[in-house]
Amino acid sequence: MYLLDNPVLQRELVVNLRTSRSFVLMLLYQALLAAVVLFAWPQETRLQANAEAARRLVDLFFLGQYVLASLMAPSFAAAALTGEKECKTYEMLLATPLRPPAIVLGKLIASLAHLAILIVSSLPIVMLCLPLGGVSFYEVLAAYLGLMVSVVTFGMISVACSSYFQRTAASLVASYLLILPLAMLAILLWQSLAGSGEFRLVVTGVFAPICAVTLIGMLFVSTNRRLLYPPDVGSEGKDVVDLDQEAEEVVGLVIQRDQFPDSLFAPPKRTELLDDGANPVYDKEIHSEIFSQGTLMLRLVIQISMTLAIPIMAFTLFIYPGYCAWFVIYVLTFNVLVGPVFSAGAITGERERQTLDLLLTTTITPWQILWGKLVAGLRISTVLTLFLVWPMCLACLLVDYYWGNLLPALAFLSTILLTCGTTAILALFCSVLFRKTSTSLMTTYAVIISLFFTPLAVNFFAETFFVDAPVTPWTRAMGAISPFSAALSIPMVDSDFFGDGVSEVEEGPQWFGFGRSGTWRIFAAYVSVTVLLNGAIMTAMILLFRSRWLVSQ
Repeated sequence: MYLLDNPVLQRELVVNLRTSRSFVLMLLYQALLAAVVLFAWPQETRLQANAEAARRLVDLFFLGQYVLASLMAPSFAAAALTGEKECKTYEMLLATPLRPPAIVLGKLIASLAHLAILIVSSLPIVMLCLPLGGVSFYEVLAAYLGLMVSVVTFGMISVACSSYFQRTAASLVASYLLILPLAMLAILLWQSLAGSGEFRLVVTGVFAPICAVTLIGMLFVSTNRRLLYPPDVGSEGKDVVDLDQEAEEVVGLVIQRDQFPDSLFAPPKRTELLDDGANPVYDKEIHSEIFSQGTLMLRLVIQISMTLAIPIMAFTLFIYPGYCAWFVIYVLTFNVLVGPVFSAGAITGERERQTLDLLLTTTITPWQILWGKLVAGLRISTVLTLFLVWPMCLACLLVDYYWGNLLPALAFLSTILLTCGTTAILALFCSVLFRKTSTSLMTTYAVIISLFFTPLAVNFFAETFFVDAPVTPWTRAMGAISPFSAALSIPMVDSDFFGDGVSEVEEGPQWFGFGRSGTWRIFAAYVSVTVLLNGAIMTAMILLFRSRWLVSQ
């Protein structure tokens, strides 16, 4: 009943693998990998002269797959159990004769089956690089072994998170916050061991699987126990959580709703009537909807983000302040993960609860509905993001390197704030277009990744394999749509950074092709493009929503 006769596994495999989306994803995935190999293939005719180029190509191919797998694994597995809770079938599943290990194993295998097929199907493409030399067959197998083990680990983390939350959005965010640091650590370890072939094989083929199996076993036992003694049964009665009781029982961080700064994103309960002219949509969203499932996700987001921020902050802001842009990158990544969650379900949530038509028949205008939904989600995501910004303010006061770089520091802050607005507006726009919150959230992530990370990837690819091509310098212009490239391009003045007392524009280092030497134009272009893009999206939302509103009348 665990594998061959597991009805959960059989049903999930049929549903997931027979959809048209699975075939389209397979086509796009293979086409992307094939295009990377085709364009990066060395142009020299002598194969043995391409050993270094082949190694760079295989590393790029493997690391690209690793990043994609890290991003896709939570999207497949984070809804394993929350999907049952949202469909009100979780209790019926627990009441079946299936044992919890069979349920967890079936959900895990089914959610990762499609991703495993994508990874295995890419193996023939990377095998084309072996005749170039520089890479052995065993290195490729070890890399794929580490990739598969990592995928299973990430999937188990997502399933475990799915057992703790009621909503897929919360499970997805918690999964990303736990998985991405592990993925970045694995990538750094793989790159640092590039010169030690045999030792890297031992680490990838022996130590990494042992650590992964240990973590998977611990999470598997914990999830089984949670399903065996479920604390969240009675889903109909768990739609609203008593936050005061939750605060008394919680272990770890406690959110005090009547104290600053917790009151910014978790205001106390309203005890008086609304003021005249107040927006009831905003008041309803900020007081009830966001916290109707408790504050577990918020507490995890704050604790995990601050824990990870401490070593990054110490290294990039205080020990080596010349690398402060990397801390900004961390803050931007945090907002990209967290920001869409609070806005992607703004309108789709009304559709799922079948209250949208009732909302449209009120005297509230479409503009009031939209800005109430937007500000409610933007307020929380911005406050959570700004929790990570205060170390920058502290560094500006304590480290003399920043005393001559106040303008770049303001530019970093502007980039962060613009990113907060962009992620919230894109999520709200997707929520207007789609009918399901899960579809809206995943589409938002896909759009944000395409806009923010594509310029970095394209420029890195061009700088690595087409250094002398005339089009390579123009790839930097794509940074106008990415806050990451804008942050990496903000010039910093070297104010006694090297101990020589010389004040000049720092000439490096170069990150993903974007340097910090006199490149204010990329930041200015990013600000202009972002403001125009956000304005266009807001205008489109108002027109779409007004059209729907007029038709409903």
